Formats: sequence, C-alpha cells, structure tokens
Amino acid sequence: MRLSIKGKLSLSISCTVLVALLLHMVLNYYTTKIKLVDALEDQMAALTQQISLSVEQAYETEKVIDDLLAMQLYTDSLYINARLPADVEQISSEQLKEISQELGIAHISLLQKTPDGSDIVIVQSSDPKEIGLSTKGWGFWYTAMQELFEQREVTVSQGQKFKNFWSGPFAASTSDPQYDDKWGYYYDGSRDYMLNPFIRNNNLESTLQITRPDTVIKQTLKMQQNLLEVTAFNPVTFDKPPVITERSDGIRFIKVEDQPIRFGSHLFKHQEDKLHIQTASAGEPVFIQTNIQGMNVMKSYVSIEMDGKPPYVLGIVMDAEPLLATLHEQLMHNIAIGLVLIEIVLVGSYILAGTFIRPLQFILQKVNMMAVGQFHSPLEIERNDELGTLASRVNLMADNLDQSTTRLRSLYEENRAMKEQLESFINQSTDAIHVMDLNGKLERMNQAFVDMFGWSQEELLGKSLPNIPPMLSDSHSEVERQLLAGRATGALETQRLTKDGRLLEVSVSTSPIYDEYGNCIAWASITRDITNRKRMEELLRRSEKLTTVGQLAAGVAHEIRNPLTTLKGFLQLQQQTHKMNEYHTDMMLSELDRINLIVSEFLILSKPQAVRFMEQDLRVILSEVQSLLDSQAHLHNIEFTTHFDDVPLVLCEENQLKQVFINVIKNGIEAMPTGGNMVIRLEKLNEDYVRISIQDFGVGIPPEHLGRLGDPFFTNKEKGTGLGLMVSQRIIYNHRGTMEITSEEHVGTIVKIVLPTAHMTSQYLSEEQVQLQIR
Repeated sequence: MRLSIKGKLSLSISCTVLVALLLHMVLNYYTTKIKLVDALEDQMAALTQQISLSVEQAYETEKVIDDLLAMQLYTDSLYINARLPADVEQISSEQLKEISQELGIAHISLLQKTPDGSDIVIVQSSDPKEIGLSTKGWGFWYTAMQELFEQREVTVSQGQKFKNFWSGPFAASTSDPQYDDKWGYYYDGSRDYMLNPFIRNNNLESTLQITRPDTVIKQTLKMQQNLLEVTAFNPVTFDKPPVITERSDGIRFIKVEDQPIRFGSHLFKHQEDKLHIQTASAGEPVFIQTNIQGMNVMKSYVSIEMDGKPPYVLGIVMDAEPLLATLHEQLMHNIAIGLVLIEIVLVGSYILAGTFIRPLQFILQKVNMMAVGQFHSPLEIERNDELGTLASRVNLMADNLDQSTTRLRSLYEENRAMKEQLESFINQSTDAIHVMDLNGKLERMNQAFVDMFGWSQEELLGKSLPNIPPMLSDSHSEVERQLLAGRATGALETQRLTKDGRLLEVSVSTSPIYDEYGNCIAWASITRDITNRKRMEELLRRSEKLTTVGQLAAGVAHEIRNPLTTLKGFLQLQQQTHKMNEYHTDMMLSELDRINLIVSEFLILSKPQAVRFMEQDLRVILSEVQSLLDSQAHLHNIEFTTHFDDVPLVLCEENQLKQVFINVIKNGIEAMPTGGNMVIRLEKLNEDYVRISIQDFGVGIPPEHLGRLGDPFFTNKEKGTGLGLMVSQRIIYNHRGTMEITSEEHVGTIVKIVLPTAHMTSQYLSEEQVQLQIR
C-alpha cells in the first residue's frame, strides 16, 4: 500500500508521540517501581528494627524472670541445705522428691567430686535419670561447679551469682534434652555434696511463653498482612554441619546456641541465603526482590546485635504482589491515557499535515507536468516560508529546463546529423577503417575494410588483426608501443596481407580515441591501398632517373669536352713538332686529373656503395677533418676556431660524414681568398639531436643562387663541378639529418647540419636497416 506524504507525515508525528509516550511510560514505570521498592525497603527496615526491639525486650523480660527464678533457687537452696543432713549417704531420692514437691520445683540433685578429683558426678537425685551423670563435658557449668567446690568466687560470666551460689541460663537438660531447665548450684563447705535444685520450663510455660521471640514474631505476623516470614539466622552455624553434643550416657543433642535458626521459621529459602547472610553480618543490609515458591517477594537481611547476646541476622520476607499490582494498575492507567492521546494526535496531525502538504500537491502537479515536457504553467503560491521558496525555485527550474531542453533538442539534431554524416563517411569511404581496443581486439570495421582484405565482420570482431605479415610483426609491435607511450606515428607506408595471401602496399594512419576524462580507450586506423600510387611513383622515378642521367650525360660530356680539346691540341702540336714540352705535359696531366675527378664524382651518384653504420664520436671525426685540412688552411691564411661540447654518440658511416665536412670546409676556405677565421661548433640540441655549425666570413652567396644549391653541376666556382654539395646533401639525408645553408653577400655563410643521436636513430632503424645499401 502506497502512503501519501500527508499520511506519512501524520504517521511520523503519531509514531514520534507514541515513542515519547512509551519512553515516558517506561521511565514512569521504573521510577515508580524504584520508589515503591524504596518505600517497601524502608518499611522492612523499620519492621526489622521493631522486631529486633521486641525480641530484645523479650530477652530483657526473660532475663528479669531468669533473675527471679535464680533468686527463688537460691532461697530454695538455703531451705534445702537446712533440711538435709551433711552426709549424702543419709539422703534418699524419696526425701529429695518430697522437698521438691514442697518447694514447687522440678527436681533436686546432689553432686560430689570423684575421689581422684578428675570429675564431678551426680550421686543422688529426685530424678533417677540424673544419677551417675558426669559433668566434665558441660563447659562453663563444670568450671562454675569446680570454683564453688573450691570456695572461690565464680568467674563464669553467664548466669547469676550469690554467696556460695551460682545459677546458669536455661539450657537443655542433659538427662532429658526435650526440656530446658533453670539450674542452681549451692555449696557452703558444710556438707560433702553440692546442692543442685532446678526448675523445668514446662512448669513456667505460661510465663515464658510471653517472653519468647517466636511469640513476638507470631504477633508481628498477625499485625502485618503482607509479612510472610521472620527468621533469625545464626551467621556462625548457618549452612554448616550441625554441632552435636553427646551426653555421658550416649544421648546426642544440639545446643540452642549451635542451632542455625535462632528463632522464627525458614520456609522461604533462597539459593543465595548464605551469601546475603555473610554480607549482612559484615554490616551491610541486603534487600532483594525475587520469586520463591511461585510468589513475588521482597527479602531483607539485617545484622542485629544485643548486649550480652551473640549477634544474629534477622531475615524478613514480605509479599511483593501488592507492589506489582500497584505498578500494573498504574501502567494500565498510563496505557489508557496514551491510547487516547495517540488518537487525538493522529487525527490532529492528519488535519495539520493536510494544511502544510497542500502546497506540495500543487508543486507535485507542476513537477508531473514538467516530466512530460510542459514548462509554461507557473506555480502561484504566495507564502514566505520554505514552501514558497520551493515554489519559486520550481518555477525558475521550469524556465531553465525549458531553455535547456530547447538547446538539447538542437544539439541532439546536430549530433544526429553529425552521426549520420560520420556513419555515411565511414561506410562510404573507399579507405579501410577499423577500431581496436587497447588489447588489440577489433571492435569495428567498415565495408571498405572487408572489401580490401576479404575477411567478414563476423570473422574478425573481437579478434586480433590477421593481416600483419610475419616479417613486419616486430615493427607493428613497435608502433603499438609508441601509441601506448602517447607518441604519434603519422602515416606509415607498409604492407598488409589479404585473406587470399596477397601483399598490398598500404598507407596506415593510426590515431588514439579518448574518453571524456582524457584517457585513451581505443585506436582508430585508416588504411589506404597505395599499390597503384607506388607503381606511378616507380614510373616517375624511372623517368626522373632518365632525365637526370640525360642531364648528367650532357653535363659530363660538356665538362669533359673542354679538357679533351686541350689534350687533343697539345698532342697534335707535339705530333707535328716531334718535341716533348714539359709545360704542355703538365697541362695535359692537369686536364686528365680534372676528367678523373668528374668521372669519380659521377660514379658516386650512379653506383651504389655498401656502407656500415656504427656509433661514432663527432668530436673525433671533426678533429681528424681539421687536422687533414689544417695545412691547406694555413696556405690561404685561415685559422680554425672550434667549440666542441660533450655530445652523445651518433649512428653514422664515418667516411661519408668526413666527405661532407671536407666539402663544406673546403667551400668555406675557397670563399675567403684573403684569409680570415672559420668557426666550427659542435653542440647538443636536446636528448635526441646534435648540431654541427660551420661558419666562414667570406664573399657569401647571392640570394638568387641559394635556391639552386645542390642542383647537379650548378656552381659559382671556376674549378667546381656542382656535384659536391649534392652528394653531401644525399649523405646527410641517408643519415636522417638535415642541412641548412644561410648566407649573406660580403658577410659570410653558415652551414648547419643536424644529426639524430644513436638512441634516436635506433628507434627508426632496425639492425637490418642499419646495414642497408645506400645509393
């Protein structure tokens, strides 16, 4: 189900309020629970204090009664002492019974020391079970009796003391442990026995019942409705094996002070009672809320100390159900209020959201109209808040979109027309066009590519080019490396295979294709079949050769005719005179040398020579040429000035470069008939090229002659042939260099020769190309 913004806003507000109410309810619940628990703990602490005071009062009352009973036993002892003879042998049990009944006490026993003095035993009693009992194991009772027999003051702190008399606290009867008895011991040294009257607690049941702690607890339980249990824990013996006392006759029992529960009951047991009792006995009260026997209860542990009594831990168990019922009632009340508030907020927020959302509906309608291309219906929302600003921005956006859409339509039409033109150009082009990705896989090709090489698009798309001849694979890989390095290769004349195995002479131009971020993503290549053009060039080359040969032949014939004429005339003269003229002989030899020079230079132009390119130092070559021409320069009063920099090696044929430098320097010497200075410089242009500059300060070259420099047999020197500069230019061209000549009449001439370094040359020439035949 799709909700509107109005519904979502209303639901969001309601959910926010709901979350706030839930947080409030949870916080209120736990706050109230903490307060109620604190109140209950305070109540339990007060109740503990009340119970401890009541128990203490009961103990005080019991002490008063105990003192009264001790006084009674002391009085009875004096009476019994006056009634009985001094010799125990003269006293019978019946006589003791009669006196006991007369005085209203339970029984009377008589004690004597054993002959060796190691024990005190009962020798006569109104209770036959008492006769023969040993008192050696009675603890402080035995100590008190020994001190009485020795006529010393009793040092035992428990009990009451009078003259020749000591009475201990109520304790379990040794002869009958089911009863607690109050004992009195009297001995004044006038008799051979000690009097021991005692009162049994069943005779004082009505009196002692009121003072017992259990009675106080029962009354407290009746008064407190939610009070479930009160327990006085003995922290010393709780949860420990019971201390069992054995009587001399073999009867075993547990003393009151060794019992784990001093008074009260222990029905609501908790698994951590021992830990809490230890914590409370250390002085820190413990309050816990737990579940015992299916009931939610609060349990407290508080240490109680009383004068003259060993401390104990008072445990109270109270019913926590009223607390939980109160919390539950409050929670239900808060939930009811929250539901009403949620309904009010839901309705109110829905109405309020409608008021705020209404302008958005108009804006949405406007946006829907803009989505289908309608931009000319402006929004009319007059508000000073964010919605008013949004409406004005939407209107402005609509105007901008209208203008942008108009421009995009225009650009789309232009792009579509351009794409159609490009598609038409690519498809109608007679040149083969193909596109490869960076991995060398074909992505696209035109029909001319299919027609030129014979493979269909289905055979090649997504595959590598199959038209690279095996002998050109290395050069093709080198071209790819240069393209990857970002260097343009230009048009490359090479050969390509067709599907039927033919080799085509082609011109290949490869260009990178970049994306919008300037990254190369593919290569586009245009391949043109130049087989026919090569044939035409060959025919033209042959025609030019024939023309050149004709020109050379005419020039050579003309140049040779003059010295031949001279030779013929001198020979005819010698034939007629029959005399040898040395001057004529020298002239004829000079003319023969001239003919030999012309023929030699002609052969250089016409005959191929095998050369081998090697890495050479131009400083060494120029120094050797300078040494060679130094004597000739001195004859013409010329001095050389050299400036040689440290330049990289070049890949060259040493003798050919020497021939070039000799020709240029000789031309400079001949151009300075009056002598002067000639400057030779060797410098590094960059990492790929070096430059040699040879500058003379001679007569210079007229401007009209500069354009014809290098033409065969063109010279302005009297003895020149016009072939030296042509040969020099050919040599520099074969070394992939350039020669530039600048001159000014009556100022001088500068010849600048630029050669590639060995590193640069190796990128263009393979090992086979370096050792090629150069014409």
